[in-house]
Amino acid sequence: MSGNLFRSLFNTTVSLTKSNATNLRTLHTAPVVYAARKGTRAKARAKKVKVEVTKVGFIPHNQRGKDNAITTKVSKHLDDSFKQISKDDVFPMRYYRWPVYSAEDAVRAHQETHHPTMFNVPDALVFARVELNMEAVKKNRYLESFTKLTLLPHGFSRDEERTILAFCKGQDLISQAAEAGATTVGGTELVKKIQEGELKLPDYDYIIAHPNILTDLVPIRGLMKRRFPNLRAGTLDADVPGLVKKLAKGVQFKVTGDEQQKDFGSVDVPVGRLNMEAKDVAENIGALLKDIQSSRPKRDGLYITRCYILSPPSSELLKIDPFVYVERTLNSEAQNESDDEDEAAAASA
Repeated sequence: MSGNLFRSLFNTTVSLTKSNATNLRTLHTAPVVYAARKGTRAKARAKKVKVEVTKVGFIPHNQRGKDNAITTKVSKHLDDSFKQISKDDVFPMRYYRWPVYSAEDAVRAHQETHHPTMFNVPDALVFARVELNMEAVKKNRYLESFTKLTLLPHGFSRDEERTILAFCKGQDLISQAAEAGATTVGGTELVKKIQEGELKLPDYDYIIAHPNILTDLVPIRGLMKRRFPNLRAGTLDADVPGLVKKLAKGVQFKVTGDEQQKDFGSVDVPVGRLNMEAKDVAENIGALLKDIQSSRPKRDGLYITRCYILSPPSSELLKIDPFVYVERTLNSEAQNESDDEDEAAAASA
C-alpha cells in the first residue's frame, strides 16, 4: 500500500517537472529564436542587389573602349609657320604651309571656279571668315560676343530689306533722310500716330532720331523701351541721312566666341559678289578688317589672327594676309593711351 502511494507521488512529481520545463522553454526561448531568424532574413534580403544586364551589339575590336579614351584638346589658333613651303603646285595641305593669296587673287580664283562650266554661280556671294583672339586686357578674361554694323565702300545686292523709322525736324532734313533710304520719316506728327496706334513700332527694324527732336519723343519712351534712340546704340546722330544710309546699306555681323575655347572667336561676313570687280571686293575686305580691328582690346599680341575668303557653294578656303590692311600689333599711341588710363584708374583707387 505504501509502495503504491510512493510510486504514484513519484510519477506525479516527474510529470509536473517535465511540463514546467517545457512551458519555460517555450515561453523564454521561442521569441529569441524567432527574432534571430527574422534579423538574419532581413540582412540577407538587404544584400540582394538587382543586376540589370544590358545587351550590347557587336563592337569591332578597334572601337572597344574608345569612349573611355582620353581626348586631347587642339587649339583652334593654328600656326603653320613651322611647316615647310611646298615647291610643287599640288601637295597635301596637311603637311605644308597654306598658300597666302592677295585679296584680289582670291576673288579671281573663286570667279574661275564659279564659271558656268563648273559651279555655274557667277553672282555668288563672297564671304570673309575672320578669326580673332578674344583675350581681354586682364588675364583670364575674354571678350564677349558682339554685333557690329559697317558700311562698305562698294555696295552689293543682298537678300534682305531693312525698315527704318527716322525722327527729325526740318523739311530739308526729312527729304534727305527719305532719299537715303528711310522707310518712314517725320517729326512730331509721327509721335501722335504712334500714340493713336496708327503707326506700329515693331514693324521697323531700326528707330533713329536727330538730337533736336529727342525731347519730343519722351511721351512714347515707354512704348519704345530699349529701342529709344541713344548714342551708345548708335541710333542718335545729327547726320540722319548718313546714319540712314549706313543702316540701310551696311553689313551687320556678329562675332561669336567659341564655347570650348574661350580665347577663340570667328565671324563670316559677306563682302561682295563675284560679278563685281575683284578690286572693289578687295577694298570691301580691307574696310571690314579695319572696322573689326577698331574694336580690339588695348593689349599686346594679335587680335585678328587669320582671314579666309570663301564663296559657297564651293567649300574652298583661300587664305589672305589681313595685316596688309591692319597693323599686326597695337600701335604706340594706343599703347600709351592704355597706360595713361591704367595710371588714372590706379590714382583714383
